[in-house]
Amino acid sequence: MAVGQAAQAAIAVRRFMPGAAAAILAEPGMEKTMKRSTVNQIIREADDFIRSFGYLLPPFAYWPPAEIKSRSRESGGIVAGRLGWDITDYGRGDFAGLGLFLFTVRNGQAADLKKGRGMLYAEKIMISRRDQLSPMHRHDIKAEDIINRGGGTLALKLYMSAPDGSIDRRAPVSVATDGVVRTLEPGGILRLGPGESVTLLPGVWHAFWAEEKDVLIGEVSTVNDDLTDNVFAEPVSRFSEVEEDEEPLYLLVSDYQKWLA
Repeated sequence: MAVGQAAQAAIAVRRFMPGAAAAILAEPGMEKTMKRSTVNQIIREADDFIRSFGYLLPPFAYWPPAEIKSRSRESGGIVAGRLGWDITDYGRGDFAGLGLFLFTVRNGQAADLKKGRGMLYAEKIMISRRDQLSPMHRHDIKAEDIINRGGGTLALKLYMSAPDGSIDRRAPVSVATDGVVRTLEPGGILRLGPGESVTLLPGVWHAFWAEEKDVLIGEVSTVNDDLTDNVFAEPVSRFSEVEEDEEPLYLLVSDYQKWLA
């Protein structure tokens, strides 16, 4: 694809997305860091928001770094499954405009998928803040249900994949919403109110954000691998680099290799 065509394609993908996020994506892709103090504050705010809906995180969520390290025999499954806190600004340095909070509650093993039996599923709880974009991406393996657990309206911009895996800007998009198939035009916006969900199969390109109010999102999926199974339409980083300006309240899944080695 020529440079001019690529630029036009990127503009088309950003159309109808929150303005601040579209502007962030349009900037040169120089990676920026998140301060640990910012990460800690996001964790505190997220925990309060999650509790406000009556959802409680598992006990290991509140193990401080020293405890998760000292309980290495017990925490092996947590670390191997990359369970726990996950905060990203996609390397662009503006969490409010381009970012996502996630907590992986449970996760199976890729080997089980190959066998077709065992723990084949995963679950996350996520928060999309109002007008905060999770940028356009797809998964090669993971099928997922995205569920609006409460708050505002969750908006998803959807495309199908072309045979080469790129965004197909001509094909209609058909997805199941709570068992009811809905068909949208390419790049159409699907809006989910509290209690509604959508099933996204591998290859369906999607970006999403909250409208009106922050949204608590549930994700139920096949085994999750955020290291290898995210394909982004634009140059962003799935995990953020963290600048250590204070001690971590709790470790992020992206901290495990560094802090628990």
